Amino acid sequence: MPDIKITEVALRDGSHAINHQYTVEQVTQIARALNEARVPYIEVTHGDGLGGSTLQYGLSKTDELKLIEAAVNVADFSKISVLLLPGIGTIKDLKEAHKIGAKMVRIATHVTEADVSKQHIVTAKELGMETVGFLMMSHMAPVEKLVEQAKLMESYGADSVYVVDSAGALLPNQVSERIKALCSELNGNVGFHAHNNLSLAMGNTLAAIEQGATRIDGSIRCLGAGAGNTQTEVLVAVLEKMGIDTGIDLYKMMDIAEYIVAPILPKPQEITKDGLTLGYAGVYSSFLLHAERAAKRFNVDSRDILIELGKREIVGGQEDMIIDVAAEMAKKNKAVV
Repeated sequence: MPDIKITEVALRDGSHAINHQYTVEQVTQIARALNEARVPYIEVTHGDGLGGSTLQYGLSKTDELKLIEAAVNVADFSKISVLLLPGIGTIKDLKEAHKIGAKMVRIATHVTEADVSKQHIVTAKELGMETVGFLMMSHMAPVEKLVEQAKLMESYGADSVYVVDSAGALLPNQVSERIKALCSELNGNVGFHAHNNLSLAMGNTLAAIEQGATRIDGSIRCLGAGAGNTQTEVLVAVLEKMGIDTGIDLYKMMDIAEYIVAPILPKPQEITKDGLTLGYAGVYSSFLLHAERAAKRFNVDSRDILIELGKREIVGGQEDMIIDVAAEMAKKNKAVV
């Protein structure tokens, strides 16, 4: 059976869902419990990675370095991971995260822009960190281009490269095709990160594993951007039924989801009309709350905003376009009236 290593992303991707309002106490409690459940990796940063706490992406309630340090202090089994998007996070941010105990970093770029990750991957390897290439919005490139970009990340030193379905837009056959291609072309580990906007996170994750992916992301209680990610406690149960032992304590994961994470959710993680539209239009999952706020501000339909963003192929880092599109729609609507 394959050796599946799960990275828990609720303390990073889940930050989007709670508007980046994590406290040191919450992170400490969750990370301690995940460590006791023997989760291999726990990712902790702002939803948009190191340095993401800005007006454009959303201000954090707590300095992310304090959150990372809090997780490190209670994790003697789990390795604490951080996310870094070149252009948002810097080499300085990476070194500071490493200094306080982060053991893994995932360097995330748009699926066609792997070349901007070189200095960050090289630096991470020099620091002795486990290093992952994270190819976001993977539905926006043909398989051949995805393979090309993954090879670049591997050539820079990445230990693993992920197919990242940031919009939750991929179908199972598309996931299978991408993972199979990477597994046949790369020497290192291949990973997969799903979003549940089309209710396909679990199905897509299993398709990825069937094609050879061994590094898998999950989020407890499905806590993540858009409609959330592959639900970790469910994934552990499903894999056990398949005869795949992740080393994670299923009962403890169930209890963490039920008694620790669920109470902090502002609302249940479900597929709303806007979450569904993200997957349908192929739009970055973290745009959800931004689009909902813009819709209220300009009195337009949030779904129309998201569909237009998809048509324009707007990607992460272009959050300012959400306001522009909403304002344009409001202007047009006013002109028609």
